[in-house]
Amino acid sequence: MGSDVDGEILGEEFKGYTLRITGGNDKQGFTMKQGILVNGRVRILMRQRTTTYRPRRTGERKRKSVRGCICGPDLAVIALKVLIKGEKDVTGLTDEQRPRRLGPKRANTIRAAFALRKTDVVTKYVVRRELKKGDKTFYKSPKVQRLITEKRYRRKVLMKKQKVDKWKSNKEAHVAYEKLLSKYLKEKKAAAKKESAPATPAPAKTPKVEEKKKAAAPKKEEKKPATKAPAKKVEEKKAAPAKTEKKKGKK
Repeated sequence: MGSDVDGEILGEEFKGYTLRITGGNDKQGFTMKQGILVNGRVRILMRQRTTTYRPRRTGERKRKSVRGCICGPDLAVIALKVLIKGEKDVTGLTDEQRPRRLGPKRANTIRAAFALRKTDVVTKYVVRRELKKGDKTFYKSPKVQRLITEKRYRRKVLMKKQKVDKWKSNKEAHVAYEKLLSKYLKEKKAAAKKESAPATPAPAKTPKVEEKKKAAAPKKEEKKPATKAPAKKVEEKKAAPAKTEKKKGKK
């Protein structure tokens, strides 16, 4: 499959033709599958998105028989594609011109088919089909795809503006949120500091500190009667002259 063949192998009428093998099936009707390099039939476990198998349930796999892609004598049908036309016409194949029932639909393919420029109106070159209903005739044309009009230009400008505005609003909202968050964290830290300040436990009293306080207590009591000390000194002074008188009398 996929290899090019000289058409003269099939007969003189195909002289000068270049053909390509696109597929085929054997006598039992099993189709050829590309990629299976076998000259015969093989059973292969198939899954979703493989040719010649359509799963009925999700994740379903099935083992099916398939003919290999190498040609052999067991083939009943071989599908060929004409690449290069030869000298003579083949009856029923190249002797008649068969126009396309449906023309190109995409804008760029229509431009390429009719060699149009970007400024030309594409809708005028669409292939229309004639329909007859009784005495009346109608013309049916496809809707051109990927056609850029003034409406599309306006929409693109509007979409771009909306995108920029959305980006700006998101940026402003992010900045406002960051400010609010930093303010909230600062207030939270300040509240935590206030709560932790009075809650600090007082240091435990050690026995040495208590002994020192007890030793310091009597000293304070001794200082209180210090105000009576001058009275004793006066009495002592008064008593002192009496002794001197006695001494004088003895003399």
